[in-house]
Order: sequence, then structure tokens, then C-alpha cells
Amino acid sequence: MEFILPILAYLIGSVPFALVVGKLGYGVDIREHGSGNLGGTNTFRTLGAKAGLMVTIGDILKGTLATALPFLFDANIHPLLVGLFAVIGHVYPIFAKFKGGKAVATSGGVLLFYNPVMFLFLVLCFFIALYISKYVSLSSMITGVFLFVYTLFLGDLVLIIVAVFLALFVIIKHRANIQRIMKGTEPKVTFFNKRKRT
Repeated sequence: MEFILPILAYLIGSVPFALVVGKLGYGVDIREHGSGNLGGTNTFRTLGAKAGLMVTIGDILKGTLATALPFLFDANIHPLLVGLFAVIGHVYPIFAKFKGGKAVATSGGVLLFYNPVMFLFLVLCFFIALYISKYVSLSSMITGVFLFVYTLFLGDLVLIIVAVFLALFVIIKHRANIQRIMKGTEPKVTFFNKRKRT
């Protein structure tokens, strides 16, 4: 069972909610619009808040379910290690030609199951960074750094190692975003501005 669960977690992570929601709900292949990324941010920008929220929640729950597998099957394997395979599946999904999202939401789902308090702290960090910077990509990377710092205070070696992996994974997957931020061409969120006008 210990060998089967990582494979199952990868398959769970490979479910491309952005592609499913886009095609079934809107008749749109999300890969042909915006950044082409199979994630919540591109879905928000392309299909709107309702679709984006559904995709984000689905991507989070993929990580949560995968991390729960060792408990559901009473298997002797660390849940974080299983959860990592869901993140890999999300980024390189077998059901979408190995071109998926950028690991943020599914990584959050892994942490949600393992340490809900830490997850809530990171969500708060993300929205504070988003409010200040207006960049989803930058906020995601900043949150990854805060994740690593947070784990240092917990003394959980496996969590620290996984946090390093997740943070680096998120930053690496946002290389193009970093370049656009430096050039001033990265899209900013606008809903904070809309609230100020009302």
C-alpha cells in the first residue's frame, strides 16, 4: 500500500479542474487563453470569479485528499511525502499532457490537512502581500518564503524539508512572472481598487 499511495496521490493531483470547469461549464479550453496555465489565477482572469473560485477550491482539496490517504488506508508512510506527489501531479498532470498549474493551491491543500493553523496563517500572509503588491505571483512566492520561516519554529524536520521543496517549486514555476514583474508587464489584480471607488 505504501507504494500505491504516491501513485494514487499523483493521479488525484493530475485532475485538471481548470480544464474541466472551463470546458464543461463554459465551453472554453483555458489553455488557449490568458497565460495558458491550468490554475486558479488564469481561470479567474479568463472566466471570472465563480469559475476561478471553483478551480482554486478543487485544486486545494486535491492536496488535502492526497495528504489524507495514509490515514484513510492506515498506511505507514508520512502524509507530507504522499501530498508532494499530488503537487507534482498538479504541475505535471498526466491527464493534461503534463502541463498544469504552478503548485500554489495544491501545496496549500497539503498544508491544510497537515497543519490547519499554519495554512490559515499562510492564507493571511498571501492576502496581505496581495493587498500591498497587487501581484498574485509575487504574493505566492512571498507566502512560500513565509512557509519556510514558519516551519523553522515548529521543529518538524520532514515539514521543513517539504517546505523548502514547495517554496522552491513555487518560485521556479514563477520564473516568467518574475521577469514580467521586473519589466512592469505582469498583470495586477484590480478588485482592491474597485472597492476603494465605491
